[in-house]
Amino acid sequence: MTQASFTSDDDGVALLLAGDGPAPELLELVGARARVTATITANDGAWSAHVPLVASRWGGPVLPLPAGEYRFRTSPEIDTPSALPLAQLGTLRAELSAGVLRVGPPIDPAYDSGEGQDALERRYATRPANFENAVFFESFYGRNASCNPLAIDRELVRRVPGLTRYWSVVDLSVAVPEGAIPVVEGSPEWWRARGSARLLVVNDWLRRRFVRRSGQAVLQTWHGTPLKRLALHRRGFDPRRAIAVLRESWRWNVLLAQNAYAERIMGKAYAFLRRPIWVEGHPRNDVLLTGDGAHTRALLGIEPHENVLLYAPTWRDDRDEIVDYVDPATLAAATDSVVLVRGHSRTLKPGRDAEGSRVIDVTTFPDTAQLLLAADALITDYSSVMFDYSVTGKPLYFFVPDIEHYRGELRGFYFDLGNHAPGPVVSTQAELIAAIAENNAAAFASKYERWQAKFNSRDDGHAAERVVSRMLDQNLIGPVSD
Repeated sequence: MTQASFTSDDDGVALLLAGDGPAPELLELVGARARVTATITANDGAWSAHVPLVASRWGGPVLPLPAGEYRFRTSPEIDTPSALPLAQLGTLRAELSAGVLRVGPPIDPAYDSGEGQDALERRYATRPANFENAVFFESFYGRNASCNPLAIDRELVRRVPGLTRYWSVVDLSVAVPEGAIPVVEGSPEWWRARGSARLLVVNDWLRRRFVRRSGQAVLQTWHGTPLKRLALHRRGFDPRRAIAVLRESWRWNVLLAQNAYAERIMGKAYAFLRRPIWVEGHPRNDVLLTGDGAHTRALLGIEPHENVLLYAPTWRDDRDEIVDYVDPATLAAATDSVVLVRGHSRTLKPGRDAEGSRVIDVTTFPDTAQLLLAADALITDYSSVMFDYSVTGKPLYFFVPDIEHYRGELRGFYFDLGNHAPGPVVSTQAELIAAIAENNAAAFASKYERWQAKFNSRDDGHAAERVVSRMLDQNLIGPVSD
């Protein structure tokens, strides 16, 4: 019988196992997006295992495991413990039930309920304003610290050192920028920080009945120039959707747009009319002109001479996980490339990592811009990443086997992708492989030039500087006193 217990010490949180008989040679906890390996000690017919519930991911700091379910994998197979009661371990909470370890964010159960959240909402969202000269950042609902908010954070650190910066995170597995304070969504600290920060910088909808109070500002950076129809422009009139869209857009003070085209679309789609829209390029794209991909390639174990294809499709309204139209291992072999698979942030939790020879699933990699730098070519479908990658001038391929269904039933487009795409538009993997082999950039040179003129004219490497300058000029945040 294997005994088990949880522990929390200077080395972090862990699961301790102990048993009699031969020790396993390998013992792992395996989740959809992370795994950890135990340190096993054998002595006089007994053994023990220390299974860390922390990990360093993508060369970052050692942090608690992401929330989710983890199962034991052992070699040779042994009996593993089946149950341990829920334990609060400081940086996470864990429970073992029916042989499955369930990890969650470190929120007191008293608050982790509808009633508990109602109480926190009333406490922090309705009390008189007592603003802190701080910025509250949130990117993709706290799933990572990335995108335009991250680029703005970096520029604020340079321009306003000492400014208090909170980052909203789903759990403490999310790495935040150095010097920033992570606040777990739904915790008392999260409610307080969001309610008291003078400025919020977000790239998607606000949640949990946020009410912007007088003296508080919200900069909505959004997360891409749209090809697919958004908000009020989606097919079919739904009065509940319309009310939700209007309620959301009234929470914003300022909307950021990558280009004049996005300014027109976003302003109408969110009824953000007669209010300021800053057309300054995407701060997240600055690094595409000022950086290089060598560091990211090294983190991923990719040699400098290897060809790298980044496959980054968008999500679908009618499915939870990443689309499976590409066989990444076959693509890697056919093109003699390393294939990076990047699922959309909405597919992060329900999906599992892609596997295969010369295939690296980078869905959990924190910063898409660094992956764009590392890639020699991008394969996408309807994702706004197309408007970011074109900053680099490198090859773009559009793999769209479901284009009629997506255009006609799911979302619809603002323009005809086939007529304007700055790269081949294909519908089968065989056609994709052939297009990559042909690599006929000259055939798309004029389309690429027109595309960049329309969508990337403000992506000059200085977007974050301009955005922060406007924030400071308009007193959205104040100076930090010594």
